[in-house]
Amino acid sequence: MRIDFDPSAMSTHAFYRLLTAVVVPRPIAWVSTISKEHPDRPNLAPHSFFTVSCVEPPIVQFTSVTRKDSLRNVEKTGEFVVNLAPEKLFREINDTGTDFPTEVSEFEAVGLQQEPSLRVKPPRVAASPAALECVLHSMLTLGDSTVVFGRVVHAVASKEVLAEDGLPDIGLMRPLTRLGRNEWGTLGKVLDKPRIRWSDWQKGERS
Repeated sequence: MRIDFDPSAMSTHAFYRLLTAVVVPRPIAWVSTISKEHPDRPNLAPHSFFTVSCVEPPIVQFTSVTRKDSLRNVEKTGEFVVNLAPEKLFREINDTGTDFPTEVSEFEAVGLQQEPSLRVKPPRVAASPAALECVLHSMLTLGDSTVVFGRVVHAVASKEVLAEDGLPDIGLMRPLTRLGRNEWGTLGKVLDKPRIRWSDWQKGERS
């Protein structure tokens, strides 16, 4: 038996809770930005509406639900960094979701060390195993939310998380994901299976 849910008959918050319990797991963009008013107090916040948008040019996107500091800072400076959110920094990642006043730096408040970025002004999280430095490509406002598209101008990864092929190894990065309610996901079993080409499919060459 299925239960029907009508978004027009539910409150925004109630349907949001349902939606985020269905669309799981969601990768986390741990976004660092700086404000023009307080450039010495960088902002850091987790955003769980995050994905890759384009390959050429390389563009990633995150969504700011309502107008948060990350969005305001990107609007004014045109730059941000997406830091990987690893399991080992679970407490700090959750803590940076606190609604600190604008003038408070989350880096300082939760005890995270910064490191300078190469191509943009916002700093990276020194303990994060990978980061994407971005310049603003465009923004799209949808209702109470704004989708921020950033062109990746530089990427960095710690040598310790790179596999033999030179790519980051998910088992070494151990990324966190967001689920429904107050739930978070950690890395479980990883399935490795290549896609099947049509020519092989026709030959019945499927494993």
